[in-house]
Amino acid sequence: MAAPVLVTGVAGFIGHATAHRLLDRGETVIGIDNVNDYYDPRLKEARLVTFEGNRNFAFHRMDVSDVEGVARLVSDNGVTRVVHLAAQAGVRYSIENPFAYEKSNLAGHLAVMEACRHQPQFEHLVYASSSSVYGDKPMGGRGFSEDEPSVMPVSLYAATKRACELMSQSYATLYGFPQTGLRFFTVYGPWGRPDMAYFSFTDKILAGQPIEVYGEGKMARDFTYIDDIVTGIVGALDHPPALREHRVLNIGDSHPVGLMEMISTLETAIGREAVKIMKPMQPGDVTATYADVSKLKALTGYKPEVMLEEGLTRFAKWYRDYYKI
Repeated sequence: MAAPVLVTGVAGFIGHATAHRLLDRGETVIGIDNVNDYYDPRLKEARLVTFEGNRNFAFHRMDVSDVEGVARLVSDNGVTRVVHLAAQAGVRYSIENPFAYEKSNLAGHLAVMEACRHQPQFEHLVYASSSSVYGDKPMGGRGFSEDEPSVMPVSLYAATKRACELMSQSYATLYGFPQTGLRFFTVYGPWGRPDMAYFSFTDKILAGQPIEVYGEGKMARDFTYIDDIVTGIVGALDHPPALREHRVLNIGDSHPVGLMEMISTLETAIGREAVKIMKPMQPGDVTATYADVSKLKALTGYKPEVMLEEGLTRFAKWYRDYYKI
């Protein structure tokens, strides 16, 4: 029987979906999460409930920066593959609470790498990076390419994610275990994060409250449906690089959508129109994100399938079911 896969941040949006995909294909999964209160812990607990009764899943309530705890889990269970998704998310939150990112993102990433490097026959560490490492870029032309410089992060969150990439490069070179960093572009869908715009807009629209539209609505994002993201994660996990190799890959939809178009599509999915208050760009935000996913496609055949209209329709249905609206 294959060794279990360790998924960090398993109570989170992407971790929850990734663990289920792995379980569905017959893997054994060990999940860890500290279930913090960055957003409503009840949503995280509800995600964990969906694993109940699955004999191939084990959950450990643990902070990813617990060096000894993570190392013990990896060693005791013979883990040779890790999908490391635990991190403190949020561009704007990083301006208000910078030290949360030091612990979760930097110390947490280091703890995971240390556990991996001491494990014999370790196969592959796949970890979450972010499109925010690219900094800002005007719309037009081709999307962000992995070969572009990523030396001008405009938020601490982005800086920590780029730092994790550099840490992984050093560990791959020093200790020889394969690593893949995935630069996620805006992920959305059922069981999503309440701090994301599409989710918070839905909260307010259904409550009859106005929404604040930053950047005067001129921003654009590469909205990527959760199922497509998970397909890319698992595909990358199944195609490790060579020993001593560390690579970064974009993972997104590759079709940027303007913020106003997203809001219009969401209004249709919800069946209500939003009252909009236009606001200037906030510190740390970028104008546009747009993924060039040609490298991931060449490696795994990755091709996003769920367009925004369908994805937001699915989210709206989940939202009404979950909140009993």
